[in-house]
Amino acid sequence: MTIKTGAPVVVGVDGSAAALDAVRVAAREAADRQRPLRVVHAFIWPLTRAPLGAAEGAPAGAGLRNQAERFVAEAIAEANKTAPDVPVTGVVVDGAATPVLLDESRDAALLVLGHRGLGGFAGLLLGSVTVQVAAHAKVPVLVVRGEQRADGPVVVGVDGSECSLEAVAFAFEEASRRGAPLVAVQAWLYPTPVGPGDILPLVYDLDALAADEERALAESLAGFAERYPDVPAQHRLVRGSPGGVLVEESKKAQLVVVGARGRGALGGLLLGSVSHAVLHHAHCPLVIVRHPKQADVS
Repeated sequence: MTIKTGAPVVVGVDGSAAALDAVRVAAREAADRQRPLRVVHAFIWPLTRAPLGAAEGAPAGAGLRNQAERFVAEAIAEANKTAPDVPVTGVVVDGAATPVLLDESRDAALLVLGHRGLGGFAGLLLGSVTVQVAAHAKVPVLVVRGEQRADGPVVVGVDGSECSLEAVAFAFEEASRRGAPLVAVQAWLYPTPVGPGDILPLVYDLDALAADEERALAESLAGFAERYPDVPAQHRLVRGSPGGVLVEESKKAQLVVVGARGRGALGGLLLGSVSHAVLHHAHCPLVIVRHPKQADVS
């Protein structure tokens, strides 16, 4: 994935506590990447034809437009406290959250969102905004939720698809940057016999299937391990549903990385139950990575 030189880390804000958490994470990410930080507030009220200025007799600074400007100013101040050396700019952009964020992603290095919000970002993980942004953003999307840990591994979901390999590449780079180990996890969904009358052994050679999956997983990681010799990496084939496996792995991780779409065990990651499980229940921040071919057709 090619990122433009000088592209900023972009964070969406709305005045909520979750947004300020996202700002702090985004500021640290910008510092680690040696990139500027851009704070963006999606100002939806002009679309509703609501009065934007202060009402007659209202105190100075009242009105929706002034409130939006305060959201951005507070976020900039928080970013400056978190990472004083990072250049920070802020902007209020007229429009709904999803199109504003997608437009911002075109020139960003990373897009950072909080797990809940107010106003234009209300119910961010419970509604359609995060799913739409993560499914169509031109860059990886970091969703700040759960516990923010300085230790623990970077966990990446693997299924052998091209998008999965993009996620693996991002995860190795992130693990190297953080000085963290990496754990690549593939969910194993093939059934096992449940009783004497079960005919699965006649249909599947489960040991052979597992060995094939293990071999494919190891091969998909080999090149990245050579490229990042500083990253202690392990791969695991884990029995269970993909969403449940990744949520469980997130309990001890500092970051979970998943591809936007996959196949097999992680197929349709952002379009079905797996995405809902990870987005709703992950115990740490997560990054959703798209394949460039998906970005080309959006």
